[in-house]
Amino acid sequence: MTSRPVRIGVQLQPQHAQYRSIRRAVTEAEELGTDILFNWDHFYPLSGDPDGLHFECWTMLAAWAEQTSRVEIGALVTCNSYRNPDLLADMARTVDRIGDGRLILGIGSGWFERDYQEYGYDFGTAGSRLDDLAAALPRIEARFGKLNPPPTRKIPVLIGGGGEKKTLRLVAKHADIWHSFGDAATIERKHGILRRHCAEVGRDPAEIEVSAAVFGKPADAGPALLAQGVTLFTVEANGPDYDLAELREWLAWRDEING
Repeated sequence: MTSRPVRIGVQLQPQHAQYRSIRRAVTEAEELGTDILFNWDHFYPLSGDPDGLHFECWTMLAAWAEQTSRVEIGALVTCNSYRNPDLLADMARTVDRIGDGRLILGIGSGWFERDYQEYGYDFGTAGSRLDDLAAALPRIEARFGKLNPPPTRKIPVLIGGGGEKKTLRLVAKHADIWHSFGDAATIERKHGILRRHCAEVGRDPAEIEVSAAVFGKPADAGPALLAQGVTLFTVEANGPDYDLAELREWLAWRDEING
């Protein structure tokens, strides 16, 4: 267990929806008391019609920063391959300033090959993309220190993925939040590996918030994940209509747990 409060996020997947529907979902999710609103960083839908309606991640985050006033916002997750690291830092700083300090910089190494092919990026290999991410993270951190004005705060970095040799080591070195997938047993094993990486790089693992994607009823998965140190639980909602019924259940569970 952990002393961190339980938080609930929702990933509003920007596919198969007109933007007015996304805008309405953002307003509703904030009014419900959601802690974090996420989108994703792809150029095409990941499910359903592969050529369906879709919108770009970071221009949308800037709009969300202006539209909302309380909820934190971020990508789950930004693909490192799509933007120069220094540019990404500047974009993140700008959205952070627009939203008065509510941005979370979610980032990963990328995986969706169609994005790369259609937009002219080198797909490489899983290993080369992780190596690129490892090189980008220090550049992002350094650029934050050079920007005028600087970010309003140390922008929290969320790293997504569960790769045990490279990804979790990057989490240990750079992340404030680790986002993963899987049941409680999977999280338990990978959390143990993350702790070992933290020990090797001299990091206190308690500094890293543990996040997980969740589905279904809170009573089914929530307590077991919470027992493994997960405190950020993120549900998903998909276009065209963004049904937030599942989100409402998780928010009620959060309030019950947090008292």
